[in-house]
Amino acid sequence: MSGAEISPPLDQRLLSILVCPVTKGPLTYDATTNELISAQAKLAFPIRDGIPVMLPEEARPLEG
Repeated sequence: MSGAEISPPLDQRLLSILVCPVTKGPLTYDATTNELISAQAKLAFPIRDGIPVMLPEEARPLEG
């Protein structure tokens, strides 16, 4: 396959049971960046090969 790999959308069942490891609050899926967003913690958790990486040290801080 040529070009950038496109990740499939996150399974909504998985999203419904995952919580932020820092705040235990809800997460939202950002398809543009392929990340799980914790608005409360202001962190974006990456999804690699279809697997959410829920480690705070792997999260990207959100601006603003």
